[in-house]
Amino acid sequence: MQTFTQLTSHMVAISTENIDTDQIIPAQFLKTISKQGLGKNLFFHWRYNEDGTPKTDFPLNQPEAAGAAILLAGDNFGCGSSREHAPWSLMDYGFRAIISTSFADIFRNNALKNGLLPVIVDEATHRQLLSLVAEDPETQVTIDLESQTLKLSDGRSVTFPIDAFSKTCLLEGIDQLGYLLKQRDHVAAYEAAHPARVNTTG
Repeated sequence: MQTFTQLTSHMVAISTENIDTDQIIPAQFLKTISKQGLGKNLFFHWRYNEDGTPKTDFPLNQPEAAGAAILLAGDNFGCGSSREHAPWSLMDYGFRAIISTSFADIFRNNALKNGLLPVIVDEATHRQLLSLVAEDPETQVTIDLESQTLKLSDGRSVTFPIDAFSKTCLLEGIDQLGYLLKQRDHVAAYEAAHPARVNTTG
């Protein structure tokens, strides 16, 4: 998993509330177990016409969206089914973080396990971010995971929550298994100091 320390990028705003995982990545694209190639189908029904041509008015199809690593989303982002393909598709497109006022719990957990950072901000900050993007799509913000701060283009900083375990995994670029493997020496030392107490002789 790629490390996440600090990210500076402009944003793409899709402010619709209650965007569910079927809208993020429709069911017909869930047959794969690969994380590669899903980005082209992100928001498929919103992004493309029936003939496969891009809808010119959709945010991801705007020229200024190119290279954006942060999605500015509406409230309750990622609700619906638990499909892990949702964060896979967002990351394969190029997003490293999503900013919203709230996330569905299962989506948030899946995102963190895959290296995608969900940043929760208050409503006033969210409105300010939407306004900044509307005024200048190239405006940039900086997310610093170590200090858990989001720095806006006007210099203002706000903090965001994240649990200590997920923060450690993101900073070190490891998943849950990787974290456990790093503790092998501690586990071995504990087992050596605490012999098995179960009687296996029958």
